[in-house]
Amino acid sequence: MSIAHGSDESVPSAVVDRVALVVGVFRDHTRLTLTEVSRLTGIPRTSTLRMIERLVRLGWLRRVDGGYELGPSLAEIGALALYRAGLDASVTSLLSELHHSTGHIVHMGVLDGRDVLYLHKVGGTSEHGIMTRAGSRVPARSSTIGKAILSAAGVAHRIGDRGVAFGSCPTGFSCIGARVGLLAGAEVGISVTAPSGDIRFDRRDAAPVRMAAAAIGQYLSTVAPPSPR
Repeated sequence: MSIAHGSDESVPSAVVDRVALVVGVFRDHTRLTLTEVSRLTGIPRTSTLRMIERLVRLGWLRRVDGGYELGPSLAEIGALALYRAGLDASVTSLLSELHHSTGHIVHMGVLDGRDVLYLHKVGGTSEHGIMTRAGSRVPARSSTIGKAILSAAGVAHRIGDRGVAFGSCPTGFSCIGARVGLLAGAEVGISVTAPSGDIRFDRRDAAPVRMAAAAIGQYLSTVAPPSPR
């Protein structure tokens, strides 16, 4: 690995600039040691160590085999940035309308590998027992959004209609999910979540979810940028 030495004149003094410099060296290197990061950035080793330790605690970097690589928090932010580039206030407004019309917590998520990555959450706090947030992930087969997307592809998961899925969890909540369509080349869906007694697994309770999904899907088909993949 070729390591370039930074000069004192080029080393920024502001903390944010230095953090950006440290994180930025990982663009061209999958894994780096402390010494390599210090040499690449030109920041003294002691200062580099302090910043790296803080970045590890934040999840921006992680320790691996005597070195460091980008951490899960940065990957999470990067994925959100990629998919949210195709969204705007119109989509957020449609999600808010679904929340207000049903009174339920609303999620919007994208199928990212084997997981559903949540892009938006409307309503609900940790007090409601729903600990999800934008950027969190759940296995697709454990999520009604994932099940709805899979059902649209013909994979059955307690589905009433293709593209719609129902599910319950041991904590006493039930969900209805619906496939939206494509965003940046990836499958997207939405869901509503509420205490099990407040949701019925029938067409009437599924209708507002399907209607919102259709409206968002139609909007995305006209404004979303082409897939970067």
